[in-house]
Amino acid sequence: MNMDERIARINELYHKSQAEGLTEEEKTEQAKLRAEYIASVRGNLRAQLDSVTIQNPDGTLVNLGEKFGNKKTH
Repeated sequence: MNMDERIARINELYHKSQAEGLTEEEKTEQAKLRAEYIASVRGNLRAQLDSVTIQNPDGTLVNLGEKFGNKKTH
């Protein structure tokens, strides 16, 4: 299943949950799909940060991937 299909399924499950509720299996599937989607977005953001460098007023260069992409979150 590609990401577009996963997003469509996430949306489908959301609309069903609002209309009639979800079974336990669907709730588990929804949680798994959402976690995969969030991991994908975070990975893409880290990859984009690696390609962005800014120049400070003092002339030093800062790679945003090094500054923000490698931090551990709790």
